[in-house]
Amino acid sequence: MPNQNIWDYNFWDSSVWGGLNLVAVLLIAMLIANVLKKQIKFLKNSLIPTSVLGGVILLIISTIYSAITSESIFNTNFFGGNGASLLEIITYHALALGFIATTLKTNTKKFTRKRTAEIFNTGITTVSTYLLQAVVGLGVTFIAVKLIKGFDFETAGILLPFGYGQGTGQALNYGSMYENNYAFEGGKSFGLTIAALGFLSASIGGVIHLNILKKKGKLLSQNEESEKLTSEEVQSDNEIPMNGSMDKITVQIALVLLAYLLTYFIMYLLGNVLPDNMVAVVYGFNFLIGVLMASLIKLVAKVSHKLGIIKKYHRNNFLLDRISNFFFDLMVIAGVAAIRLDLLGSYWHVLLILGVTGAVATYFYNLFVARKLFPKYSEEQFLMMYGMLTGTASTGVILLREVDGDFKTPVSDNLVYQNFPAIVFGFPIMLLAPTAPENPLLVFGLLAGFLAVMNIILFRRQIFLIGKRKKH
Repeated sequence: MPNQNIWDYNFWDSSVWGGLNLVAVLLIAMLIANVLKKQIKFLKNSLIPTSVLGGVILLIISTIYSAITSESIFNTNFFGGNGASLLEIITYHALALGFIATTLKTNTKKFTRKRTAEIFNTGITTVSTYLLQAVVGLGVTFIAVKLIKGFDFETAGILLPFGYGQGTGQALNYGSMYENNYAFEGGKSFGLTIAALGFLSASIGGVIHLNILKKKGKLLSQNEESEKLTSEEVQSDNEIPMNGSMDKITVQIALVLLAYLLTYFIMYLLGNVLPDNMVAVVYGFNFLIGVLMASLIKLVAKVSHKLGIIKKYHRNNFLLDRISNFFFDLMVIAGVAAIRLDLLGSYWHVLLILGVTGAVATYFYNLFVARKLFPKYSEEQFLMMYGMLTGTASTGVILLREVDGDFKTPVSDNLVYQNFPAIVFGFPIMLLAPTAPENPLLVFGLLAGFLAVMNIILFRRQIFLIGKRKKH
């Protein structure tokens, strides 16, 4: 029988509709979750992001379906027969696309020396929390291997900072590396479950802290319905029109995809030059290379404007925000829906312990840092950092809005501009993590040492001022 040509298909084939049906179901689940959050008081007060709730709804449905039929609902013909894999692919790409859209935004603010130091400290706090989560996570799984029967992957705990600190996409990336390269069965679902627990930790910890503030009379009620955008926030001066020969949002999407296409070329070249065991690591850094490519596009645009080659500004912050939020929502709901609970039967003890210790360590460390280094707006800084470092940046903003709805404090700027120092100083943990199973104790020691160095940098003023006072 001759091989069927790949172009021989009918428009009614499941392969034509499967991917579209999957994206439609993800977005419809978010709509349902949004309605439930508006109507059910408990859900509204829980601060659980709509995308997470939508993912949980799909996870419950898929788990029940799997228990009845012994197959994944996402692998049925309705989803093209490979929907489970598509969920992971969506999570992987959405992470990078969301970061690229955020990076492409125009930054016009100039900061004082004090504000620059606060942004730098925010970035260092982010990295220090990653390292703390990694050390705590590894400590938990080192002990769990010896005490819990059926659990034998001692470096699984290093997935904690990727699930909590960096979110669903990175948890999937590193979980996939461990599953494919080191035979960690269920590694993808393990990482995705940690990310889901992170959102739960953000909600529970955030609500507890907000209730404490409320009892102290420090919490003012915020009305999200009163938020309004000014025309300047939607479109700045000297930008291309909204409805020109090419629609403005089409231009933004084209720029995002241009950056991602350049990202693929870079990864492809590196993949052909580096050893085979490094290929997975290179493609796992798609979001980081994407940020660099987006920064390159911004630089080219800036030079073109100065030389007069381009007269009008093509990038629009309002639309880029919408695009990044869309991709992050899609990433989260797809990541939660992709969890396979059947692969985590012997891991639930470890996951529960990791979730609790990760939440407690993140909560108290960030509370201490906020009160020591950001005394003028410590509560706002803490809630933003805790939300971001257990969920995503969007979770941090949700918590921040409860205490600073109009963004009067500089916390929202700290959140945006801390990314550069966080990426620079956070790079070592990303390099160490892929090979952690080969030298667990060495990696643990390096991460613990790096955590100490980061805290010396973070509390440099306090440390050196104390030294000077003792000399006098």
